[in-house]
Amino acid sequence: MTDLFSEHVSSARPNAPLAVRMRPQSLDEVVGQAHVLGPDSPLGRVLRAEGGEVTRSSLILWGPPGTGKTTLASLVASSTGDTFEELSAVTAGIKDVRLVIEAARNRLELNGTGTVLFIDEVHRFSKTQQDALLPAVENGWVTLIAATTENPSFSVIAPLLSRSLLVPLRSLGDDDVRVVVMRAISDERGLNARVEVEDAAVEQIVRVAGGDVRRALTVLEASAAGDEATVVTSESVESAVAHALPRYDRDGDQHYDVTSALIKSVRGSDVDAALHYLARMVVAGEDPRFIARRLVILASEDIGMADPSALQTAIAAMQAVSFIGLPEARITLAHAVVHLSLAPKSNRVYAAIGAAIADVEAGRIGQVPGPLRDGSSSASRAEGAGKGYRYPHDDPAGIVEFEYAPAPVQGRRYYDPSEHGAERRWGELARNIQNALGHDLAGG
Repeated sequence: MTDLFSEHVSSARPNAPLAVRMRPQSLDEVVGQAHVLGPDSPLGRVLRAEGGEVTRSSLILWGPPGTGKTTLASLVASSTGDTFEELSAVTAGIKDVRLVIEAARNRLELNGTGTVLFIDEVHRFSKTQQDALLPAVENGWVTLIAATTENPSFSVIAPLLSRSLLVPLRSLGDDDVRVVVMRAISDERGLNARVEVEDAAVEQIVRVAGGDVRRALTVLEASAAGDEATVVTSESVESAVAHALPRYDRDGDQHYDVTSALIKSVRGSDVDAALHYLARMVVAGEDPRFIARRLVILASEDIGMADPSALQTAIAAMQAVSFIGLPEARITLAHAVVHLSLAPKSNRVYAAIGAAIADVEAGRIGQVPGPLRDGSSSASRAEGAGKGYRYPHDDPAGIVEFEYAPAPVQGRRYYDPSEHGAERRWGELARNIQNALGHDLAGG
């Protein structure tokens, strides 16, 4: 069996980036991803097959940057003896895809050689471009291996998903990244031990990488740059990387994950964790108006009447960021995050409108009671509209005994105040009003 991938790696030019030169040449050099590379896993069986005797399944590799998607695709081609073709969805169009597929079809028909087609960032392909892949996958002209950093359920068309095996990859742990960094320092494909890298520098590189091996090797290479460099120190790493931007794609999963973490931290009243996630979003260049809008929603959904001023703060923050902008708006957003994190929490308003909508959608509507109908016209008054209405301001208490709800939902209690913060006081007021209206509080 020809090891096409090893040939490709060994021929990498000497001045190629360190991350390219250090790409694993065999499965033994792959670190991490044990959950998908075990001998009994579908991918593990493909990579350990002998003589190309293996069922060729199209794969969708889903995971963060620097987790080995390109490496695994190349190793699959190597293990099967197939030709390896690579396209990037960033630059390739339908014409490029069709040319590769046509060549693969001819190769298969003429000499029986299969083709592994690796498409990086497949989520950037439009639906039409993804549709163009279906005949080749369906007929086995290519073994498609598509890589994506975004959730395939949203970024890959269903027919392609159903014809492929989904392989979720994880960010590498610090120990895995450290293994790769140490190998790059000593391996002849890497720095070949021409420089000494202090332990503290290695740990700093691992920390900066955040589970991204490609980033780790890029930082290592930059830190060791220069013919006169003999020792890589922590200062060398700091000089090479002024600051490490968090991995955060405003259109990808990280956008949703960090946003979710911010909201859940505020909801959980962990002000420090909430400020951390806010900082990640700000540093990554997230639209401050998006952050403010989410905080406005949270103020009503998770705090509500437990602290009515929380919504005022969130609205003020949203208005402020619209005419201040970053970087100053970070302070206003932090102000709102701190207030909302420390505020007492209640989701009773959120639950109340949800229950009311559920009743309406279930058909519990009924006619508006006659006294509440608009009686401004003679025709409506002739039908009894407005008749029997009691004007609350005519009563010294400002509340009169009356049934405002239509018959199907009379006695229903949607708003059930909590005992948290100011809502306890509002709850007492609500119960007093219900009594004054003559409603049975045991109903609903």
